[in-house]
Amino acid sequence: MYIPAHFAADPQAVQNLLAAPGAANLVTMTDRGLLATLLPFAFNPAVGEHGALQAHMARNNPQWSATPAGDALAIIQGPDDYISPSWYASKAEHGRVVPTWNYSTAHVYGQLVVHDDAGWLATHVRHLTGLHENRREDPWTVDDAPEKFIAGQLRAIVGVELVITRIEAKEKLSQNRSDADAKGVAAGLRAGGREAAAAAVERVRGR
Repeated sequence: MYIPAHFAADPQAVQNLLAAPGAANLVTMTDRGLLATLLPFAFNPAVGEHGALQAHMARNNPQWSATPAGDALAIIQGPDDYISPSWYASKAEHGRVVPTWNYSTAHVYGQLVVHDDAGWLATHVRHLTGLHENRREDPWTVDDAPEKFIAGQLRAIVGVELVITRIEAKEKLSQNRSDADAKGVAAGLRAGGREAAAAAVERVRGR
């Protein structure tokens, strides 16, 4: 990934991208060519030296059974937004401004491990479900469904774990603009209901 120094993500930003419940594109180069699948994941910091991303995919998906050539790659995407030049204070000063795109992303590389056993999968799906349901007023749990039904669902999926070897992360959040321009970007995003993106622009200004 091309990362100019002023857009390099700091360690805390990387941890936030890993720990936030979400999905990542898992990409592998295999003897069947380049394969990719968008998967919800959970970060487990206790696995390996740098932690692991744990996920699952349909058993019928050919990606899990195709041997990767070298490292696998997971692409994690944080908030991303179009940035209008009309939000910049400098537009009124000299007009030499153009649109751009703000984003946070991490390219996570590592060894792909397949878990084709019900015990690992049961633990994983309970944890993954909890990450998303625990914030709800009436959270659903795996135990709400019939045991035989869940057993059948587990047989239809396969666990995949990316044991992390390195991470390249970038936050392009108007760091290259003046304070006045960045303030305008945050205000413009917030006016459009993009509170998380506005807060991210404000966060990097406070580094």
